[in-house]
Amino acid sequence: MDVTIYHNPACGTSRNTLALIRHHGIEPTILAYLENPPSVDGLRQMISDAGLSVREAIRQKGTPYLDLGLDDPGLSDDALLAAMVDIPILINRPFVVTPLGTRLCRPSELVLDILPAAPQGEFRKEDGEQVLDSEGKRVV
Repeated sequence: MDVTIYHNPACGTSRNTLALIRHHGIEPTILAYLENPPSVDGLRQMISDAGLSVREAIRQKGTPYLDLGLDDPGLSDDALLAAMVDIPILINRPFVVTPLGTRLCRPSELVLDILPAAPQGEFRKEDGEQVLDSEGKRVV
């Protein structure tokens, strides 16, 4: 299965999402979006495919969101998308794209909605929270 993750290795949610994908026996294409952000059109499409608004896909915490005045409700989607591409830390993460759909995987277990049936076996997040039981069924 062709899977792409827009990944930030410093983010626990992103690491847990990547681990869940690998738990399914899939080695995804890993895009380090902080170094190589998507184009404006690519980002717009990914956000739309995930069923989100641009404002829902912008990251506020730990970013210059407020300092840049991006909370101004008068700003257009085009202006927000341009800021996200120029300053990729503003792109919320992790986005995952598969043939079954696109999701902003916050929390990380949302990735399960766009992956094939889970393999047998338990999965726990980095912090120990159980996501899949020993039969591969969702716990959360």
